[in-house]
Amino acid sequence: MAKDQSGMKVILHIGAHRTGTTSFQAYVRRNLDFMRARRIGFWGPLRTRKGLFHGIQPKLGLGPRATLRARGRIMLQLDKAERNGTKTLLVSDENMLGTMRRNMQSRMLYQDVGERMARYVAAFDGQIDTIVISTRALNHFWSSAAAFCVSRGHVALQPDALVRVAFGPRTWRDVIADVACAAPAARLVVVPFERTAGRPDALFRGVTGFHGPRNAAETWLNRSPSAPELRSILADRGDDPDLVAGMTQRWTPFDPAAIAAMREAYMDDIHWLTAGADGLATLTEDLGQRGAGQTPPLGPLTRGHVHGDEERRLAEPG
Repeated sequence: MAKDQSGMKVILHIGAHRTGTTSFQAYVRRNLDFMRARRIGFWGPLRTRKGLFHGIQPKLGLGPRATLRARGRIMLQLDKAERNGTKTLLVSDENMLGTMRRNMQSRMLYQDVGERMARYVAAFDGQIDTIVISTRALNHFWSSAAAFCVSRGHVALQPDALVRVAFGPRTWRDVIADVACAAPAARLVVVPFERTAGRPDALFRGVTGFHGPRNAAETWLNRSPSAPELRSILADRGDDPDLVAGMTQRWTPFDPAAIAAMREAYMDDIHWLTAGADGLATLTEDLGQRGAGQTPPLGPLTRGHVHGDEERRLAEPG
């Protein structure tokens, strides 16, 4: 069913970087009054992961009826939001793209994102107007993923697996192309993490087009553990802390050649996006970047690990 262009606008934010996405979701929850006044609704992880999306993606023991029930739940909630006066519905959950664990297991960047997004498009009955993807430099993305997985009990990748990750052919360009194919009727927007690092207000502008309240300080939530923290985690659970080399703040398991290869691949992706991305996606304009470049500058940090308290209803019209 085609989306009525006069109706509610649905925006999916499928940020791939946990720190940026979690900080963005916390910013949105802090500014619900601002959003209500502009008739913007919000579904975050505390809503999407409490059963709303259950059944969209195939799981052992779930049959076709689970998919139909998921679509029914979403249709009911979309109808409720529109009847309440919501003009723009923002849905933000990084797990829509896939998980860090699946990336590390496959040694590839969101290998099945096309199939995953096609299922979300079907569950929303084709009513998705815009999809926003937050990318990040591959060397930082994979280092963060490795640190996250090690901290959650997974074994650190061996050198041959790290080479496969660093020099693999799949980059953000492939992810973007897969999403574009899965959602041909939706507008696809790309917001590089480097342009909004620590500034969820800038990401909010890139996602919604609204100038939200200024963020008082740089906010980095749900950050990956540092090298000393990882060594302590490994020691506490009886593993060899030397699996994590070095005692610097940021841990990277990759050697200089691998890092250089991933940086070059990411720059190729950015050049492709800047040149128009073959008409598949739009790269965000300047969002007031503070010279972050490929490595965001360190600054005041607000640290945390949870999504916080989220109101489990749509923003009401102001």
